[in-house]
Amino acid sequence: MQAFSDGAVAFHTGRIVACGPWAEVRSSFADADVLDARDAILLPGFVDCHVHFPQIGVIGALGLELMEWLQSVALPEEARLADDAYAALVADRFVRGLARNGTTTALVFGSHFVGAQDALFSAAEAVGLRVASGLVVSDRGLIPALEVSPEAAVEASRGLIERWHGRSLLRYAVTPRFSVSCSEELLSACGELAGSVPGLLVTSHLNETLGEISLVKDLFPWASDYLETYERFDLVGGRSVFAHDVHAGESEVRRLAGAGAAVAHCPSSNAFLGSGSFPLRRHLDAVVRVALGTDVGAGTGLGILKEGLMAYQVQMLLGSDGVQLGPAHLLWLATGAGASALGLSDEVGALSPGLSADFVLLRPPAGSTLEAVLERADSVDARLGALFALAREESVVEVRVAGRVVG
Repeated sequence: MQAFSDGAVAFHTGRIVACGPWAEVRSSFADADVLDARDAILLPGFVDCHVHFPQIGVIGALGLELMEWLQSVALPEEARLADDAYAALVADRFVRGLARNGTTTALVFGSHFVGAQDALFSAAEAVGLRVASGLVVSDRGLIPALEVSPEAAVEASRGLIERWHGRSLLRYAVTPRFSVSCSEELLSACGELAGSVPGLLVTSHLNETLGEISLVKDLFPWASDYLETYERFDLVGGRSVFAHDVHAGESEVRRLAGAGAAVAHCPSSNAFLGSGSFPLRRHLDAVVRVALGTDVGAGTGLGILKEGLMAYQVQMLLGSDGVQLGPAHLLWLATGAGASALGLSDEVGALSPGLSADFVLLRPPAGSTLEAVLERADSVDARLGALFALAREESVVEVRVAGRVVG
């Protein structure tokens, strides 16, 4: 990691052309327009690898574990997105909320309704964010309003792929909700769909809670573990991102690594629902790609900095079983790790020449605790540590994607 106390980034036609000490960058681009933000901190744009856009309005439903929370809180709210006008309102609020928190790239768990999914892609395109998402499909185990046949799911998904995949900064992600709510026929259809168009992502949930894992065993008696319910249908590969994996078996971790799949670590949600503590060390030792996800609405907000702090705290509580995450590692998890998980390392995740000019400018609010801490911070680690501990939405003053201000 490089850091400059008096640094500058130069960009042209949406691409970074130089990053380094101010004097050097300025002398190389003497005629460039200059934004003087010497009282602020510039970081790469944040990457959120797991967040549910239909759930933005139900953050904070306390006292429930996963399956009860889904049935009583999340699923009824998601059913409301059958109303296109309501879905458009939620999509706009969600996308602008990402931008206000400095997130420039996101893998978004979408809606069960085509109109709502169109609304999300439309809002992301209008605001200018880099988003991958897809129609969420299920055919059992939820509520009737959210269930469709495999044939209908594939037909609707193909229409969305034709309209949105590869348009602007958008990509499509094949999204079976989780094995609990998907028949073998639907999972098979998702696997075929994922291989039908170049560049499609795959995302779902994996090993979030012990109760969920027990349900999967009952529904798929032939499967040796949860991951096999996806493997059998060609849903595990280098373009796959699975959320949680809290209760991962040793074999599952090895197979995730072997397939090149990534895991979205969602520490706030894991704590909020009492799901458990993520075994980060086992995943890293096996060389599984791990990035951060806010997992709203079981997560507690759209801020990736807050998610990094929670990841740090949980790993500290695990003691020798955890990973002591320093500020530089947290910044990697919030940026470059997410880019890697989404196959975008050659596009985003760092302030390097040639990459897209995606970045976030942070400034402590006047009179804030963050301002007081930054005033006495005498190292890069101290400044980064302060940002993860204290910087939230009110500290984000400008966000750019491909050089353009978003929000």
